[in-house]
Amino acid sequence: MSDSGILLESAACHAVTGKLVHKLDPDEAFLTMWRRTGPDTFSVTAHWPADRPFYRSADGGFDSLLLTETVRQLFPLISHVGYDTPFECHLVWENYRYDLDPALLRAGSGPVALELRVTCSDLVRRRTGLAGMTMDVDVLRGGIRLATATSRFTVQAPAIYRRLRGANFDRVCAMASAPPAPEGIPAPLAGRSDQADVVLSEIPHVDVPEQIASEMSGLLGPNSDSWWLRVDITHRTYFDHPVDHVPGALLLEAARQAAQALWYPVPALPLTMSAAFHRYVDLDAPCRITARVESPALARVTAEQYDRLCFTSEVGTA
Repeated sequence: MSDSGILLESAACHAVTGKLVHKLDPDEAFLTMWRRTGPDTFSVTAHWPADRPFYRSADGGFDSLLLTETVRQLFPLISHVGYDTPFECHLVWENYRYDLDPALLRAGSGPVALELRVTCSDLVRRRTGLAGMTMDVDVLRGGIRLATATSRFTVQAPAIYRRLRGANFDRVCAMASAPPAPEGIPAPLAGRSDQADVVLSEIPHVDVPEQIASEMSGLLGPNSDSWWLRVDITHRTYFDHPVDHVPGALLLEAARQAAQALWYPVPALPLTMSAAFHRYVDLDAPCRITARVESPALARVTAEQYDRLCFTSEVGTA
């Protein structure tokens, strides 16, 4: 479509379906309407539900994970409606960052309406279509910008994605290979009210010689801690549909919970978060989450599997 055609279409609003945001459960789709405002800009409306305990924090406000999930749903929506990306393609997260004003997370007596202003840049195109782009998002509540987010992701055709994932490509087999989820750390320690929503579990204590224990402590460093990633494939929100690897949103939630655990019992509101996704985290092997205090208001979190770095994040808190 030509630029003039796009601009003529810009006033038209379109409904968002669960399929467009890759959600099977309609209650998990938070984007409601979209319209094109320019060749690579969009305006999208979102509604945050008032009756979803999973997305509520201990103080009764909205949880920051709701912002992340809302932004994540923009990736498939804009890719499909804005750039004709086929549904069989895979969207792969490379990096993500948000900054928010605490006022965004204040809950009212009913659902909250948001406007998301999206700008797409650094587009990479191949013969098969869109191959990657950067997305910048302004989040407005009541007409006031209360958060910004930016992310880079790539679009992989099925044949390329199959080569990347190798033997782990099959979603059904990957889900079947996941072991039962272990017991999580206490929910208050993770900043959660429901034990089922905890994504960290304790690493069992093993008696080792004093010298080795000292060396291990030195490697971990002061003001730090480590857990196993707790993967519960029966969780309806984390696993809305079958996948062949740990979802990026679950890793981001692990980073948030790890940061909260470091500062427990002081509540740690994550005002900023940045993350980089280096490798896929498989469902059938242990993944170690390590968090370290970088400053009084900043934690660095890493995820490692098979002794390889898979994910890094910095969580800035108040």
